[in-house]
Amino acid sequence: MLDTGLETTIDAFLGGRVEAVQPARGHHRSGLDAVILAASLGPSVRGRVVDLGAGAGVAGLALAARAARAHIVLVEREADLAACARSALERPANAAFAARVDVVVADLLAGETRKAAGLIPESFDHALMNPPFHDRGRVRASPDDFRARAHVLADGGLDDWFRAAAALVRSQGTLAAILPADRLPAILAACDGRFGALAVLPLHPRSAEPATRVLVRGVKASRGAMRLLPGLVLHGGSGSPFLPGVAAILRDGASLADIHPVWSDPGWGETTADPLMKV
Repeated sequence: MLDTGLETTIDAFLGGRVEAVQPARGHHRSGLDAVILAASLGPSVRGRVVDLGAGAGVAGLALAARAARAHIVLVEREADLAACARSALERPANAAFAARVDVVVADLLAGETRKAAGLIPESFDHALMNPPFHDRGRVRASPDDFRARAHVLADGGLDDWFRAAAALVRSQGTLAAILPADRLPAILAACDGRFGALAVLPLHPRSAEPATRVLVRGVKASRGAMRLLPGLVLHGGSGSPFLPGVAAILRDGASLADIHPVWSDPGWGETTADPLMKV
């Protein structure tokens, strides 16, 4: 339990290489999506990476454990979740990378608030995000205020999140985001004029089932064409465990490029800057 009185659990990821402190109830709890998102960047990534709306920090911590030359900044609006991330950094299991992770409490959708918190425009090489995905008024929000804010977008929708990412990432820096598959049209619209050379990876529960998630990455200020990649299947038959490649990401810290080589196509980064990029 944190000093704030929040009841928490200790959850192991990457076969115990990462231990996260997460709220036992009432807040969003990270799992598969966060680990897959972290795996979008491989062990050779370097520079500054911002995890936008980091929650308890699972995605950023999983990346820090894999990428020894990356410095991770976890940005979270909810003070309780930020406290969970800070508590995780004190755990012995995370000692190997804790010095390369910072936690910032800020509303990333408010430009002046970002600057006041030290989040300088175009100061990051890469961004990760798993934002809320329901538009306000389209779903019945959770009666729990914290869970509602984690899952329901503010009035600006997804566009506000991609605008914030574009403001913080340098030109030719990258963004990776994971969202439900039915939000792909909104993702493409939010990336337009901000991130190009998009790679869209559908995630299928099983080979015969529609994708339930999409992982999208892009390059800021690029005019490169979008590519729809072969999907990644998570499980075999009904009730079966994760397929070996996915299990390697979840338990062994493998990156997506290790198990799905098309994700690391060298042509992806060969792009042309767009002087008309919008923020």
